[in-house]
Parts: sequence; C-alpha cells; structure tokens
Amino acid sequence: MGKELRIAVVVGVLLFAAGVAIGYSNQPAVNRVASVFNKETAALDGERVDFEPFWRAWRIIEEKYVATDKLDRQKMIWGAVSGMTAALGDPYTVFFPPEEKKLFDSEVRGDFEGVGMEIGMRKGILVVVAPLKGTPAYNAGVKAGDKILKIDEESTAEMTVDEAVRKIRGKGGTVVKLTLLRNGEDETRVIEITRGVIQIPVYETEKKGAVFVIRLFNFSERSPAIFREALREFIESGSSKLVVDLRNNPGGYLEAAVDVASWFLPAGDVVAREDFGRGKEELHRSRGYDVFEDLALVVLVNGGSASASEIVAGALQDHGVAKIVGTKTFGKGSVQELVAVTGDTSLKVTIARWLTPDGRSISESGLEPDVVVEAATEKDEAIDPQLDKAIELLKS
Repeated sequence: MGKELRIAVVVGVLLFAAGVAIGYSNQPAVNRVASVFNKETAALDGERVDFEPFWRAWRIIEEKYVATDKLDRQKMIWGAVSGMTAALGDPYTVFFPPEEKKLFDSEVRGDFEGVGMEIGMRKGILVVVAPLKGTPAYNAGVKAGDKILKIDEESTAEMTVDEAVRKIRGKGGTVVKLTLLRNGEDETRVIEITRGVIQIPVYETEKKGAVFVIRLFNFSERSPAIFREALREFIESGSSKLVVDLRNNPGGYLEAAVDVASWFLPAGDVVAREDFGRGKEELHRSRGYDVFEDLALVVLVNGGSASASEIVAGALQDHGVAKIVGTKTFGKGSVQELVAVTGDTSLKVTIARWLTPDGRSISESGLEPDVVVEAATEKDEAIDPQLDKAIELLKS
C-alpha cells in the first residue's frame, strides 16, 4: 500500500450523489431521481452550482433512449458518481460500485496473489512506481518508471490506477502480458509475467568496508521492528557510517515512516506536514529515539522511492542530518480516506497532501537529491554508481 489509508463511515448525506443513491429506490419510475434532490441549483461553499444539465440529460434518456425498458438506472447513478470523481483529475480519488468495492475490500484484507509491483499515475500515464524485490514482476525485468501502455491487449489510456491494479492482479499460475515503454527507449517491449503468491521483502543489510548499508524495501506494519533490528546490526558492526537505501521502496504506512525517521531526529522535530487545505494542517513529529552521536548518514533514492520513502528522505534532508543521493523521487504525496457512500459502495478520496518539514510539496515534483547520480544502464547492472557515490561521500 503506497499511501496511508483511513477507513471512515459517512454519517448523513455528505455528497449530492450519495443522496441520490440512498433515496433512489422508493421513487416513481421516470421522475424518481430528479425528485430526490428537489432543486436545480444549490449553494456550495458560497458558489451557485447548477444541477439542471444533469436532470435534463437524465430526462432525455428516459424519454428518448431506444431501449428504455432495459435501462439499469442504478448503474446510471454509479456511472454519474464515477464521472464526478474522474472530473477531479486526481487518479487516487475513485468511486467503487458494489462489485468493485468487493474487490477493493479483498485487497485491503490482504490477497497477496499477483505480480508484486506498485503502480501510479504520472501526467495521465500509468507507470510502475517500483517492483518489489524477488517478486514475479521484479524477476521478469520490470523497472521503476516503466510506462504501462497495455495490459494484455487492452490500452491503459483511459484506465484509473485501481482499474489497472485489478486487471494486473490475479490467481497464481496465470499470466498477464504488459506492454511497456522504458525511459530513454523508443520501442515498446512486451513482458509476460506469471502471477504468484507475493512474499513482500522487508530489508537487507551488508557491510562494504567501513560503511554499513541497510536496504529497506517497504514501510509495512513490521518495518519499525525490522529497522530496529537492522540498526542493532549496524551498531554491533562498529561502523559510524550508514547508508539507508530507499531505492524502489514504494512506501507504506505513515507511522512506520515516522518511526524510522525518529532514529535520526530529536524528539519534537517535524517529520512531515499533512496539509488538508483550507488552512488546516497536522504536524507529525519525531519520537526522538536519536541515539547516534557521530553518525555520518546518506539516503539513497530514485524514481521508485515514493510515499513513506519520500517522507523519510525529505525529513532527513530538511533537517540536515543526511545527504540524499540518487535521482528524483516519484512524487506520491497524498493521503486517501475510504468513505462508505451506501452499504455496498464506497469512495476513496484524497483528503490531504504531504509536505516536508520545510513545506515542500512531495506530490508536485518529488524530491531532488543533494547529489544527482544516474543508475547504471541495463548492460552494466553489475555496478552501482549511486551506492559507490554514497560510500565516497561517507568516507570523505
């Protein structure tokens, strides 16, 4: 999960469309939808909103559509709500009709069959945020930043992120075919991936001379305890030079990000700002574990570093406790809340955006490293110039 997901239930009718859905079933046939809202205009936040085009289009369909006897009016309502969310231009705000809600609920509970990669939207194009190490997507050669042009034979031009996720996921042993365009290439490539049961990796450690390296692959509920164990290995190694590698880490839970950052920041220092708009903001602060006195720290990032990874890297960069090395991060800095619209439908809506302690927007442009180093080409994957640069900086 590349973001913090909050579950809530609406009390009362907060959305026009929700009111339509709730009142729909008990109304007479032709006029039942229009009579629910009972107004053609409404004042919302001081702005007059004209609903007449909606009702006019509905009446035209009821009166003129060739197969009126076959109209699925409830499905038309779901389509209207879906269109309203699509008009926001936010790929992470999505309405789930009944069938889609069932699928999404199963994902939240944890159905771990699939290909093992995080995807997102950049400038209206579906892209791979990062494949998780050791998963079918990773082993098949999918790379962070790959643009997903087709899923099997279906174009992704009009797909939402959630629609694409549902099409890529599937039972272990089945195959999904992705048509990808890689950065710097003119020709597309087709990769066939056999789905499997996903074992999500957490971390790796190694010592490279006097430098200790912790690779953190996600920010799950287990990450705080796992990172504490990795830091114990670091302390026992006798090193005072640390690389925290967040490359291709698509993020996860906010609480895990705050916990990891707290090892390097004094109590009370801001880790992230949660901007709800309209002047409302919540600060998330370090818990102040901060046990290191003479630590030299570098954080590695790339285009696959997103969400919680960007929160940690941005906090350590703003407070000046670490140098950031690599390439620009993905820029996934928004918070979604899952809200029940009816008993069997829900709306995943963006309610806030993440800012770094200094107020930089993660969503708008991602994070720029202090030292930009490009990754090795596919032909030279045996070398790691980004890690080499981190070690060089720590040694100097």
